[in-house]
Amino acid sequence: MTDTGFLTASEATARLGVKTATLYAYVSRGLIRSEAGPAGTRERRYHPGDVQALLARQGVRRDPEGAVQDAVGGALDWGTPVLDSALTRIADGRLTYRGQGALALAEHATVEQVAALLWTDDMDSWAALPLRARLNLGGQPRARAPLEAFAYALAHAGAHDLTALDTRPHSGPAHAARVLNLLYATLERHGGVPPAPDLPLHARLARAWGVPAHADLLRRALVLLADHELNVSTFTARVAASGGASLHHVTLAALGALQGPKHGLAALAAADLLSHAARSGARTALHDATRRSGHAPGFGHRLYPQGDPRAAALLDALATQQEMTEVPRAVLAVREVMAQETGEHANVDLALAALVLALEQPPQSAVTLFALGRTVGWLAHALETLRSGRLLRPRARHVGR
Repeated sequence: MTDTGFLTASEATARLGVKTATLYAYVSRGLIRSEAGPAGTRERRYHPGDVQALLARQGVRRDPEGAVQDAVGGALDWGTPVLDSALTRIADGRLTYRGQGALALAEHATVEQVAALLWTDDMDSWAALPLRARLNLGGQPRARAPLEAFAYALAHAGAHDLTALDTRPHSGPAHAARVLNLLYATLERHGGVPPAPDLPLHARLARAWGVPAHADLLRRALVLLADHELNVSTFTARVAASGGASLHHVTLAALGALQGPKHGLAALAAADLLSHAARSGARTALHDATRRSGHAPGFGHRLYPQGDPRAAALLDALATQQEMTEVPRAVLAVREVMAQETGEHANVDLALAALVLALEQPPQSAVTLFALGRTVGWLAHALETLRSGRLLRPRARHVGR
């Protein structure tokens, strides 16, 4: 295997047990991805995950029962796809929402437009959705943190909002809009800011955080966070929706799944790294963080071996809107050290941490931003699951006595 993790032609053909011409045929049919090899040569390198997926398919034909068990077990760990979806595609370092590039959408689209695109496949349908309705938030306990407030609001609305009980397919997007609007209204209430449902969602967030001048930066972040295929929280949303849970309760389930150090809370570790780097230097901060967690927080992503495009887009946007402060300097310094030492690129967790610290928000705000952005995707996957009518109920392979 090469330094990039990709296979040479001889390695790929050896694993597959085929001739080079057959390997080329697999590439031309889109079954195996390839990239350019060493500079100055005409060689290609081949994606090991695609090779493994093709082997699994061949195994199904030879030994259906055993191969299916192995494939399903591997699929739950960054493996082969486990279900069909028309929402988001991650391939060749590119992220698209229903065929539209997420980076291009981040240049101009609003959260409302992206939500409509993912929920209805029509970006212009957002105006017909109740995304700017005024809500009554009475009856909820006061919370100490925004994520706690979101959980209270979702549980209360799921129990008391009559629309939560409406399961007719045509009502789904409107119901999703009420859930999303609820979270922004809850954030305003938690921050003691008068509700402003007439404003765009990203402007409501900027106003709640006291940074209205940077509303467009937050818009970009929310759009780039809208969906990311079957991550932990999104898969949780799909499972809950498949059982018939309301969209409020689907979102509550996903919100709980988000709050783990390998998922949504990873941005907190990245924020600690940047704060430490600003105080003690990048190399010291990276050494200490890696010793604690076994890896450098905010770097590397298995779906983006050449770098997370969301991180690059956010960090570039941040650099154009912020004067050179300790946070951008720390970001630049840790990225330089990582490029020299490991070659790993920044991921979206580092970008979120940099963004909230540069806006002088507490580190926990990175998770709040993540939750607000990803709720759009949770709801889109829930709607798609409900339309399919399929119950997600995998089986366990017993290995005990």
